[in-house]
Amino acid sequence: MPEIHRVAILDDYQQVAHRYADWSALPDGAHLSVFTEHLGSSAEEVVAALEPFDVVVAMRERTAFPAEVLDGLPNLRLLVTTGPVNAAIDVTAAERAGIVVSGTRPAGLVPTAELTWGLIHALARSLPTVDRGLREGAWQHTVGRDLHGARLGVVGLGNVGSRVARVGLAFDMDVVAWSANLDTERAKALGVTPVGKHELLATSDVVTLHLPLSPRTAGLIGRDELALLGPDALLINTSRARLVDEQALHAALTEGNLGGAALDVHPDEPLPADSPWRSAPRTVLTPHLGYVTAGTYGTFYRDALDDILAYAAGQPTRVIAP
Repeated sequence: MPEIHRVAILDDYQQVAHRYADWSALPDGAHLSVFTEHLGSSAEEVVAALEPFDVVVAMRERTAFPAEVLDGLPNLRLLVTTGPVNAAIDVTAAERAGIVVSGTRPAGLVPTAELTWGLIHALARSLPTVDRGLREGAWQHTVGRDLHGARLGVVGLGNVGSRVARVGLAFDMDVVAWSANLDTERAKALGVTPVGKHELLATSDVVTLHLPLSPRTAGLIGRDELALLGPDALLINTSRARLVDEQALHAALTEGNLGGAALDVHPDEPLPADSPWRSAPRTVLTPHLGYVTAGTYGTFYRDALDDILAYAAGQPTRVIAP
């Protein structure tokens, strides 16, 4: 059976990996290292840090494992990703290199829907601005937006989007939805009105994105789509940053052609210190917190440990194939 020598847990930003799984259960002789800072964006940085390890636990897509990285890690035998799939891992290259890739149970979908509504409220009522103003001595100086009776446009009515839509209905919003593969009958059963992409963007007061990133969805919201939204609409993205043309979005906000944007996902993560988004107007920004809850981390880290123990026993589990 395979021996486990060195295990790396990556991107434990909150330094909580030890809280959510009993890592003392690792096989005898296994040495655990926890990286609490991002290793870097270049393949060279990742390879230099991880070359000695035979097992790596990756937190979602925080660190990418393209072929260039995997080919530079001759000792790596098991790569565990939190979640059942990971677009940042070249699974074909891993198989070619003899690296087993295992996943965990899905988690974080409900928390992402919850955060989406937190961001909608934060943007509609200017909560970060008024919180900061009150602490600095100011009193009422903003006028919030009404959600009751407003139109909520949900782009992608899957597990997260459907939950977001149901909350919108509870606020008596007019909820509409679009996606390329929208199940119109399911939408109607939820109380959601199926519409075309153009109508959703042109008529919604709040637009929220809930689609996976793919060649078809990359850049889905560009300059023309943002122009349809207009100067009063709000855009929420808790899905993937590259669904939206970053430069076009920044320009629309800076020029006053969009009412506001709440973004939990960013083209480069962690967000660089000199990113223009740190000073972008009409925005609420969060550091990719959608899935970051105690319940999600508990599932991810316990399952990751189980994956390692199963591999050490010669019975890899939840293997992700090309």
